Amino acid sequence: MPSLLWEDVRRSFEPDGSLIDAYVFDTTAVDWQQFIDLVRSCGWPFEYTAGGEPVDLPERVEDIFSRRNDDAVLLQITPDPDVHINAHFFSPDEIEVDFAPEELQGQARLDVLCDFIAEVGQRLGQRVVVTPENGRTHPLIEYDVMANRIRRL
Repeated sequence: MPSLLWEDVRRSFEPDGSLIDAYVFDTTAVDWQQFIDLVRSCGWPFEYTAGGEPVDLPERVEDIFSRRNDDAVLLQITPDPDVHINAHFFSPDEIEVDFAPEELQGQARLDVLCDFIAEVGQRLGQRVVVTPENGRTHPLIEYDVMANRIRRL
């Protein structure tokens, strides 16, 4: 059985021109490195760009943060051919990714999102919250690290 039912959360994912964000708060460069290592180890297709051009993803997250002010850097992860996750390197203090709600319609795609945030939460041992765009204080769902499950908020 899925961790969340689409019928229970569909209203939160209605496309309205804005994105859906996911956050891991209070992170360090070590957490970011674990995130990058997770992306590589899970076998999800990804593309890393700097200045809009595809380049090799650096091994060390410090190298990514050192060039983020000179080049716009983005890591696009594709855990499913129809779901793209954009990882932004705004700050070492939090991991922020976003999703297009149009890509999260239906139970199968919601399951992809839930699997992704659970993988991140388990690897980091931290809570992951999914919010409306820039809605840090209005979480929709979360990965609860203590209960090891996804839940609707």
